[in-house]
Amino acid sequence: MLPKVQIIKVLGNLTLSIIVGGQYGDEGKGKITSWFAKNTKLDAVVRAGTGPNAGHTVVVDGTVFKLRIIPSGFFADAKIYIGAGMLVTEKIFHEEVELTNIKDRIFLDHNTGVITEEHVASERADNHLMKNIGSTGSGCGTANVDRIRRKLKVAHEYESLVPYITNVSHELNAILDRGGNILIEGSQATFLSLYHGNYPYTTSKDVSAAGALSDVGIGPTRVDEVILVLKSFVTRVGAGELNGEISEDEVRANGWEEFGTVTGRLRRAAPFDYDLARRAVSINGATKIALTKVDILYPDVSGKTDQNDLTPDALEFIKSIEEATKVPVRYISTGPAANELIVRKTN
Repeated sequence: MLPKVQIIKVLGNLTLSIIVGGQYGDEGKGKITSWFAKNTKLDAVVRAGTGPNAGHTVVVDGTVFKLRIIPSGFFADAKIYIGAGMLVTEKIFHEEVELTNIKDRIFLDHNTGVITEEHVASERADNHLMKNIGSTGSGCGTANVDRIRRKLKVAHEYESLVPYITNVSHELNAILDRGGNILIEGSQATFLSLYHGNYPYTTSKDVSAAGALSDVGIGPTRVDEVILVLKSFVTRVGAGELNGEISEDEVRANGWEEFGTVTGRLRRAAPFDYDLARRAVSINGATKIALTKVDILYPDVSGKTDQNDLTPDALEFIKSIEEATKVPVRYISTGPAANELIVRKTN
């Protein structure tokens, strides 16, 4: 069990916080991470999860970044790390390092897995993965098969990646030892976890908060916050259950139309699922909730940054989530930009 959260100020010392998705992905984890990167003092931002099968969109000072490997908090004045449990492709990694201009402060663990063109081709040729499961075809699943068979090549074996190699676990624990602040950014979401998700319609590994710790090499007793990101409605790409799913026409009528960052596919959608949220809180040991896309349900709060600007119906919705999950909704996203967010002070 994750330890009880320390009592801290809203913008106080983070120490070690994990941001994890509580639905089927696409909750807006990148937006929440980018807000922390902009508004808190961080020593390290760390990417955990699967690999380039998970895209995230970040808006920084009006510029849109669509990323698949580099964490959303790349623009923080901090070191950027990719954990050993992650997968990268050389091409995407180098393209994103150049795009984000962080060559001098990004580091890969020596055991980070590397996806090859053969992994991608093999996955895309697999009818079960592509048609039945709805894989993104990024090669992550087939690369993780090779990792389990102890055949996968890792970062220190690739000349182009050697300049970025370090022992991520060692460096992160050293940062914590000297009182530094670390933000771990997970990918995918709780119900895409290989173990805890809607199996077999999942990703190829565990992507819960506990899985994120394993990916980066930090023990559970060092965790201070687990911030569960929930969207105000539920979406998913690919096959698998989606309780209360509505038609594409209803999706468009509601203004819930979204497309996958990696696949470009229209995301399936359904109203907020309270039972799903309760289960995600339990699996991850969530201490706070970040709620996104509130402005889509309640346009009057669009762009607001003060909790006093929450409309009565928006506040009622927020309180219903708190009542169902027994966890405070502390962060409320009111738009795509990093600063469009309300920090709600709760008792």
